[in-house]
Amino acid sequence: MTTLLKPSTFIPTGIQVQQINNLTLFKFTEELGDRLQDLLDRQKADLLSTEESIELATIGELDEIFSYINGVIAAKANAHL
Repeated sequence: MTTLLKPSTFIPTGIQVQQINNLTLFKFTEELGDRLQDLLDRQKADLLSTEESIELATIGELDEIFSYINGVIAAKANAHL
């Protein structure tokens, strides 16, 4: 049986809050961004282990969550301009 990772597992060390122009947005740390790219490269080469596939799916879900949140933040900021 495969144990899924919780996206929140990566938050303490893989996420940073960054000020971009007048917005405060969530971004991956350089380390987590590099890990994501490594996993994507390994996936493309069909070299992912089961554990790495789970890790990639988890990071991908976290990326979707923060992309959505950042989009909402940006939309609200633009609505007030």
